[in-house]
Amino acid sequence: MAMKVAFIGAGGVGFTRTLLTDLLCVPEFQQMDVSFTDISQHNLDMVTALCQRDIESNGLDIRIHATTDRREALRDANYVINAVRIGGLEAFTTDIDIPLRYGIDQCVGDTLCAGGIMYGQRGIPVVLEFCKDIREVAAPGCIMLNYANPNAMLTWACNQYGKVKTIGLCHGVQGGHQQIAEALGFQKDDVDIICAGINHQTWYISIKHQGEDLTGKLLEAYENNAKLSETEKVRIDMLRRFGYYSTESNGHLSEYVPWYRKRLDEIKDWISLDTWINGETGGYLRVCTETRNWFETDFPNWMKEAPRRYEASSRSQEHGSYIIEGLETGRLYRGHFNVMNEGCITNLPDECVVEVPGYVDYNGISIPKIGDLPLGCAAICSQSVWVQKLAVEAAVAGDDQLLRQAMMMDPLTGAVCNPPEIWQMTDEMLTAQAQWLPQYQSAIEAADQRLAKAKENGTYLPVREGFAGTNRLKLRTVEEMAADRDQSSETAGKTDKAH
Repeated sequence: MAMKVAFIGAGGVGFTRTLLTDLLCVPEFQQMDVSFTDISQHNLDMVTALCQRDIESNGLDIRIHATTDRREALRDANYVINAVRIGGLEAFTTDIDIPLRYGIDQCVGDTLCAGGIMYGQRGIPVVLEFCKDIREVAAPGCIMLNYANPNAMLTWACNQYGKVKTIGLCHGVQGGHQQIAEALGFQKDDVDIICAGINHQTWYISIKHQGEDLTGKLLEAYENNAKLSETEKVRIDMLRRFGYYSTESNGHLSEYVPWYRKRLDEIKDWISLDTWINGETGGYLRVCTETRNWFETDFPNWMKEAPRRYEASSRSQEHGSYIIEGLETGRLYRGHFNVMNEGCITNLPDECVVEVPGYVDYNGISIPKIGDLPLGCAAICSQSVWVQKLAVEAAVAGDDQLLRQAMMMDPLTGAVCNPPEIWQMTDEMLTAQAQWLPQYQSAIEAADQRLAKAKENGTYLPVREGFAGTNRLKLRTVEEMAADRDQSSETAGKTDKAH
């Protein structure tokens, strides 16, 4: 089948190798064109070598075109997969550490809260450049599949301002579906779910087994589960008070609402440190740093391992390959996708990005109308949508006033900090991330001057100098990770670092 898929941010092994494997498990795609692009030649070389070895071991006649020239990689592409992290781990560290100085304790910091908002400021101008290139050099009708976070913000910007059809993809729905089925004592395939909301705040509004709606039985099932009752305290509490279970992990969800991480001494009562995704301070940053260090060090051994096999059992549950398969072959696929609302959820704004069920076949991507979300769930999503809108508009215009308003409207940031603290923290985040924020050049100069003047005249607000968080675990060394090499490699190679 004549088709080209381009990967942007291909130097990240988890998404690139997984999604390429998924695509090449489809027989019709085993002669497609593949291009990789990344800003790091070193990372690109490593991932390309690994993936090319997989291809050759499967006897396929595909030569990956790897280049740091993005436009060259995108030329004539039918599909673009975006998995970039703008600013890398260096910027990510400031997303976590600067807010901690103000008492804002994040587990992930890539979707909402202070870290997610700044991540969006770095990412949106760059993805709009991707869109410009796609419009100019990709094949007509090229679709972008966006895996990068903050997913809703980037997907919103690409569709509204980039003028490229962009579908945001995430694995949160699938992970929660599996957990719900286990809690109820069923196999995943025997439980049918419908989710609706916004990315990372999507709600299981229907849970059925053989036609019986089990939504009302879920709370009891979780409360009586010895493990889940300890690891999912935030999600269970939200289920108890709002009536519906959230797709997102305990750690993710805890930083999107104002109640569970606002008092540093109480965070421990709501989280579990058995795995980072359940609420560890800076947990995702730690795991991303560890696995990046591990892949860099252990890469020669990866090249000695058995190659991936392109067969059905090797295919992940990531939506991307199934969407492309549906569009290209007509095979029906049902999943949950992030798309412009446009009346799908009737009590959220039409212009926002929602995560809802979708069907894919030759006719395209069809999104059925959901109607109203349950009122409490809609209220939670609505507050986040307005944070997203402020953040998107701020990033596009380079408007630091809108950026500060997004910070103030953010549920957890507003619960922890007063307006002067939010203003000062925003100044510090702007100046720390200046190299990735070209649209804020004049605002950054002014912020730098304000901070210097405040420190000079004694009006600089006190912060928690050197504070690392009350629930933060030590970064493991490569030597420590080597004690369980198989597990370390498995985590590094996955798109979902929580399992």
